[in-house]
Amino acid sequence: MTIGWYPGHMVAARRKAVETLARTDVVVEVLDARLPGASRNPMIEDLRRHRQRPCIRVLNKADLADPEATAQWVRAIAEDTAPGDRVQALPLCAHRPADIARLPRLAQSLAPHRDSALKPLRLMVMGIPNVGKSTLINALARRRIAEVGDEPAVTKREQRIDVNDRLVLFDTPGLMWPLIEHASDGLMLAASHAIGVNAYIDEEVAQFLAEVLLARYRPRLVQRYAIGQAVIDGPAVIEAVAVRRGLLLRGGVPDPGKAARALLADYRSGALGRISLETPDTRAAMLATDRAADPSPPAPSPDGPLPSDP
Repeated sequence: MTIGWYPGHMVAARRKAVETLARTDVVVEVLDARLPGASRNPMIEDLRRHRQRPCIRVLNKADLADPEATAQWVRAIAEDTAPGDRVQALPLCAHRPADIARLPRLAQSLAPHRDSALKPLRLMVMGIPNVGKSTLINALARRRIAEVGDEPAVTKREQRIDVNDRLVLFDTPGLMWPLIEHASDGLMLAASHAIGVNAYIDEEVAQFLAEVLLARYRPRLVQRYAIGQAVIDGPAVIEAVAVRRGLLLRGGVPDPGKAARALLADYRSGALGRISLETPDTRAAMLATDRAADPSPPAPSPDGPLPSDP
């Protein structure tokens, strides 16, 4: 199953982001801590590198992610950062003030020359839809400025927020990329509610999620849905969820659609516990498999090349 989702407003948002990056000091790229690789937008990385801006990769929703996997991601980001490229990983939960307080301090260390009312620190908050950018913005500003919603692509225009005389934020719309190259990335993004519901089929995404849970978190499924040893694949998990929850059609037949949505909701809310859909090792294995199957280079962006510096 290949998932693609690129609403029209994102084309204009990308063009605006190119302009704003020219007057930004640090890029704050918000990722979903449960899938840091899949939730990284390659276009954002291209834009950042073009302007040679330092970056904080915020692993948001760390309270929902497997802490061991998150620690692995923090190490992997540090190890993969090229010499001279200023990139830091910061796991946090945007609902925790103590976590939020760490972000401006870390950003300041990456741009020490911007620390006065005449030269305030300017942060550009970027990322894909529904990873918590608006919640993070509101927490940094300590007031409700950015619109928050449990649907992807709530923010559709860029705005400037003067937090105080030393800190400026640029809140940007969630940016997807035109083609999700790896099928499993699209499924992880859909499972985590980063993609509009009209772009995927609940049962297919839930079956993918169930396979991941069976492989890495089977005890969670046993505890929540009382699955037995005979449950060995995604469709069987969906059926078990339907029976456990009483989600049945006429005649007592399990309702796969309702069961799929119930499983997705339990994962998204954290009812299944702290779960990560990928680790650095599983991502490396997936990329190697995909490259072996299709060694051709990815297609260039349909939005055109990046502009040259003046």
